[in-house]
Amino acid sequence: MTAVNKLKGWIKRQDTPTTKWLYKTLKQVRSASFPVIPGFHGALYTISRGIKGVFLNLVRVCWTTPLFQSQLERPCKQLYIFGGMPLVIGPLKMAFGDDVRLSGQTTFTGRSDAESTPELKVGSHIDIGWQCTFAVGTRIELQDNVRLSERCFLAGYPGHPLDPADRAAGLPATPDQVGDIIVEEGAWLCFGTIVLAGVRIGAGSVVAAGSVVTKDIPPGVLAAGSPARVIRPIHADVEVAKSHAL
Repeated sequence: MTAVNKLKGWIKRQDTPTTKWLYKTLKQVRSASFPVIPGFHGALYTISRGIKGVFLNLVRVCWTTPLFQSQLERPCKQLYIFGGMPLVIGPLKMAFGDDVRLSGQTTFTGRSDAESTPELKVGSHIDIGWQCTFAVGTRIELQDNVRLSERCFLAGYPGHPLDPADRAAGLPATPDQVGDIIVEEGAWLCFGTIVLAGVRIGAGSVVAAGSVVTKDIPPGVLAAGSPARVIRPIHADVEVAKSHAL
């Protein structure tokens, strides 16, 4: 233990009047700030936010967006990237429709040992929230009007085999662990949803926060849980057969 750490521990124990006074004084020093001047500091805050906003928009327009667009098969009209530069790893074909809102904290990764280049197809009028991850094993498709809330993970491949000896040897995932993921038109994946390989989520369905989708979800339903199960139809006029329950 260094002398500094010993000193910190001695003060934090507060077992003498001196250490109690030092602890209280240092806490006050640590939290000290210039007094707020009404009106003045509020105006400074507004100005600083404005300057930051202008700078970030310039970076988005002149740097982030064109660089990311260069990775797409064709430019996406009305692409809005907020909060940084999306991370693209591995071989991946990416085709975007128009009017896509995309968090700069999104990760796109393609399976490096695939026989053909993995494909990501994103439709039009799409919203992809903060810290989502797309692990494309063969193909991932988001049809039009799909919404992904924050921290969704579409796991088209796991990255490692199940056999421990194969993992130790650095072998890739086996073909049975890899599959397409299709999210049909108008579906919404809420915060923290995980979708596994080989799953299709039906049109207009909503998957509740924190769910793990291991099997297909039919259209027009609310699904939740781990593994995700159909809870109820979203609309009274939508009939979901019991055979669809997961």
